[in-house]
Amino acid sequence: MLDLTVDTNTLDRTVELARERNILIPTLRQQAEPELITDAVKNGLADVGLWDIHPLNLFRISWHNEPITSGGGFGGVNYVEIPSSLSGVRARIIALVGKWFPTGAHKVGAAFGCLVPRLVSGQFDPMRQKAVWPSTGNYCRGGAYDSALLGCESIAILPEGMSEERFDWLSDVAGETIKTPGSESNVKEIFDKCWELRRSGQDLMIFNQFEEFGNYLWHHRVTGRAMERVLEGELRGDGKFSGLVCSTGSAGTLASGDYLKQVYPYSRVVAAESLQCPTLLRGGFGAHRIEGIGDKHVPWIHNAKNTDMVIAVDDSATLALFRLFNESEGIRYLSGIGVPEETIGQLGLLGISGIANLLAAVKFARWYELDEDDLVLTVLTDSMDMYRSRLREMSKSYGELSEREAIGIFYQYLLGATTDNMSELTYPERKRIHNLKYFTWVEQQGKTYEEIQSQWYERNYWEEVQSSADGLDQLIVEFNQRTGLLV
Repeated sequence: MLDLTVDTNTLDRTVELARERNILIPTLRQQAEPELITDAVKNGLADVGLWDIHPLNLFRISWHNEPITSGGGFGGVNYVEIPSSLSGVRARIIALVGKWFPTGAHKVGAAFGCLVPRLVSGQFDPMRQKAVWPSTGNYCRGGAYDSALLGCESIAILPEGMSEERFDWLSDVAGETIKTPGSESNVKEIFDKCWELRRSGQDLMIFNQFEEFGNYLWHHRVTGRAMERVLEGELRGDGKFSGLVCSTGSAGTLASGDYLKQVYPYSRVVAAESLQCPTLLRGGFGAHRIEGIGDKHVPWIHNAKNTDMVIAVDDSATLALFRLFNESEGIRYLSGIGVPEETIGQLGLLGISGIANLLAAVKFARWYELDEDDLVLTVLTDSMDMYRSRLREMSKSYGELSEREAIGIFYQYLLGATTDNMSELTYPERKRIHNLKYFTWVEQQGKTYEEIQSQWYERNYWEEVQSSADGLDQLIVEFNQRTGLLV
């Protein structure tokens, strides 16, 4: 559960630090509804770049940023609709866009959600402790960014096999970057490094996105509300919201599905993963190339009891579409078959995991034979900007994409997407997935048998996590009042 117990001694020092560095912290409600942000903050952002390490950019940890690189204000939620000419299905697929967050990925929101409860309660001392950010890429970037705003030391942990763009950026922002063995699915190695750091005697705090309920809470309150706003604007006539489809990763984004189910009770929450590492689908393991969706375990904050379906996506399909969407011959082919130029211009908004989410949404639409009245939501965590090195590597290995290859990729992986490697979850199957948590979290990471049982059997467990948002916002307001920076 989210612990908001206040340590007054540390809090006094942190308030003073925030005052000195002009740090005003947005509430979750302001991030979800930026119309509540004061004019002074909005005016102050006029000269601030989206990626600048500037305190006011905490208010840009929102889905509502104007999609420009500097000086933008706030507007509607950033999203794109994937037309049938590209998806090959009749259902409407809408994807929220993560590129327009600071750091170019919405994971900076998850990092904010993990850090701020500890900060405004005085549980974390940024003047004395190092902040440790274990992840498979974007989350540790977001954590390093938030740490830099506070002027506290940070340690980013991520697998050595991640794209070079992540390491290049971290080299300028993080205090220290630790590369662990393996790639996307090697999460245990990240956890092992965290234990090594704990035993090192250093004064540090580990913000583990896979277990921190602040991650769940931020997505439930902020991403969930953003999705609701999209649906309020896009559902029309007999339109129906059919479900949210997104890769599991840390399971934070899936919390927005919990929110949407409370508003649209007949919608579904669908968890996607790599076919090469089918942990949820088959209790399987393996390595894959869909960067950033770390797996081989079930995150502590995954509400498996509320997950309706699991879909495994082939990483070969994902990377083939990555080439189709970004190489000149692929773009030329898509334009020639009638994909709108507006959509082609937006393809760079899809990073590798975003393409995997699109594929999972297509498979979901085919499974239920959804039509034009059905709307499916998904998320684009980051964009092509994080993977240009991967495109160069593939072009070097396979040569430039030809027209024949572009045709084959489109017909095989989009028009030919099938309903294999999918499962509608019954009650026992949901419980099977939940029980997998035991081996990681109870046996290895210090959780208790009583805690894992509470997650499944305690009727209001997840609702209590959700309800802590108001208490957190109140602590943020009080923190800002003490700094004297509220205007």
